[in-house]
Amino acid sequence: MGSGLSLFLSNVSSCYGGRDLLKPCLGDLPENCVAMILKNLDPVEICKFSKLNKAFLSASFADFVWESKLAPGYKLILEKILGDFPQNLRKKYVFDFLTRINSFDHGTKKVWLDEQTGGLSLCIAAKGLLITGIDDRRYWNRIPTDESRFASVAYLRQIWWVEIDGEIDFPFPPGSYSVFFRLQLGKPGKRFGWRVCDTRQIHGWDIKPARFQVSTGDGQHSSSQCMLKEQGYWRYYHAGDFVVGKSKSSSTKLRFSMTQIDCTHTKGGLCLDHVIVYPSSCKDQLKQI
Repeated sequence: MGSGLSLFLSNVSSCYGGRDLLKPCLGDLPENCVAMILKNLDPVEICKFSKLNKAFLSASFADFVWESKLAPGYKLILEKILGDFPQNLRKKYVFDFLTRINSFDHGTKKVWLDEQTGGLSLCIAAKGLLITGIDDRRYWNRIPTDESRFASVAYLRQIWWVEIDGEIDFPFPPGSYSVFFRLQLGKPGKRFGWRVCDTRQIHGWDIKPARFQVSTGDGQHSSSQCMLKEQGYWRYYHAGDFVVGKSKSSSTKLRFSMTQIDCTHTKGGLCLDHVIVYPSSCKDQLKQI
């Protein structure tokens, strides 16, 4: 009897590449147990572990694993981007979609989730803002450039009254957010394939500071002001902060503005790329994007 069992195990072992079936391994774990393990990992680690074997690969597609990685209210975010919520879509595919940069509102806005932190970032192009005098080419021009994620920027030639306003109603997940204006003193361009910046029309920004304001529909308000000094480089100027509470399940109405309305002098030579809403805890990363 004993010799027969040994022979059987020997034959089965040879069928499985010489593996000793009496010694359990990771591939023997039930799929639901593997999924419970993966649920406690971050998305990058889940993708790495899915390459171990078929059990981990199959478990890595479990809906409850990725549901825990999605931002609260992700269905509302999908509806904002797509116009409706797609049914019967696996949560992993929802996560993959939301961590890509997605455009909406006729391409004037872009939104994405950070794949590690789940934090949401939202960009509003200059075309999606209300700019005083934008339709008068004596004051403002639209300039195509590959220095913008929207492929064009608004360039101020000269004006007395600078007023830039924006508004958006969006289902931001709970958390703290910061609002920044991406600006550059100088006109972007290229010469012989190299980046150049024309600074000849820059004037008026060293007399009075520009003022930034941020407010929400639930009564939050913050403001800041600063002199625009650095020329020839894009820079993020902090406008203000706001908080979305955990109990909030609907959209947040956000308003923001930049003004320099001292009419004692003209201002010019300013480029506006976009306004970005970014998780406050990650705002230092703005220097890298």
